[in-house]
Amino acid sequence: MGNDLNWHKEDLEKIKSLRFIDDDFMTISFDNFIEGAELVIKTILNRKDLRVTSVETQIIMLSLNNRSIKLDILAVDEDNKLYNIEIQRSDKGADVKRARFHSSIIDTKYLDKSEDFNKLPENYVIFITENDVMDENEPIYFIDRVVINSKGQKLKLFNDGEHIIYVNGSYQDETTDIGKLMHDFFCENPDDMNYEVLADKARYYKENEEGVNTMCKVFEDIRNEAKKEYAKETARGMLADNKLSIEEIAKYSRLTVDEVLALKGTASA
Repeated sequence: MGNDLNWHKEDLEKIKSLRFIDDDFMTISFDNFIEGAELVIKTILNRKDLRVTSVETQIIMLSLNNRSIKLDILAVDEDNKLYNIEIQRSDKGADVKRARFHSSIIDTKYLDKSEDFNKLPENYVIFITENDVMDENEPIYFIDRVVINSKGQKLKLFNDGEHIIYVNGSYQDETTDIGKLMHDFFCENPDDMNYEVLADKARYYKENEEGVNTMCKVFEDIRNEAKKEYAKETARGMLADNKLSIEEIAKYSRLTVDEVLALKGTASA
């Protein structure tokens, strides 16, 4: 009981320090948060007319070779254009080939076998990064394919409907809309945010009892998952030693017999 109370106190302190640039907070906050996603996309693209119709978070997609990706946020607008928003605090996580892979997987999931290629929806993969990963001191970087002639001259845009965008989270000049947005993404106190729609959402998860309980449950799930992974690693080590029975491994690792058998099957494969 005392340990649970300590965890709860720690969780309440963590919640105070959460920001939208923190992956867990972003994905919890933005699930079905149409107004928030619309604000983010409008600001990044400098579009006033854009209307988002749906938003989901933590969507798992498989490639043809079964390599999976988990999309932080996937939004769809009224023209069926797709927007994958990724939060990346690590520069490594914002690798350019990862952006390419995300875009290609989204393409494969939104074109049926019998459909013509011109039905492929326009898609935007947007990486919001903690640092300026392009290192050019710009607030936003837009990446589109271009047509180049034999002399290396750029002739025109290829216009294939694929767009990759990097947003420099370190750019927080509050005289600009994108700077205000990035300030809010790094802001812990909702009262200090520029955009009320984001401030209201942050207050819900930081100050409202129901919202706070939701975030505490997220932390609890993360801890339980970490414990489960540790137990599995322990069981794998015991299986490799081949000294204990399945029942003994289950007892010492606190896994079920079926879970240990599943691990053994994986190890054998």
